[in-house]
Amino acid sequence: MANVTWKCFDGTTVSAEVPNGVSLMEAAVNANVAGIYGDCGGAMSCATCHVVVDEEWYAKVGAPSAMEEDLLEMVPGGRTPRSRLSCQIRVSDELDGIVLETVA
Repeated sequence: MANVTWKCFDGTTVSAEVPNGVSLMEAAVNANVAGIYGDCGGAMSCATCHVVVDEEWYAKVGAPSAMEEDLLEMVPGGRTPRSRLSCQIRVSDELDGIVLETVA
């Protein structure tokens, strides 16, 4: 279980306790996080779960795969060096306290 915090583009902040093994996209959709839609259900085909991982946490989640990199090139508003698709990050005890930003 990990405590996850999303800093939303609309100025709100959402925090939730998320069980291990759940994707951060699923957790965000369940917590009604602004800006996370997960239209493809985690199939990595839509990029509607784009987040920016807090600098302190980026090394723990790691770099995106080549396929994820391709999708990140198409996100509205552009990507950042710490952009990830939240459907590709699974919660673990190691991520307890992670902070993510959503992008409009």
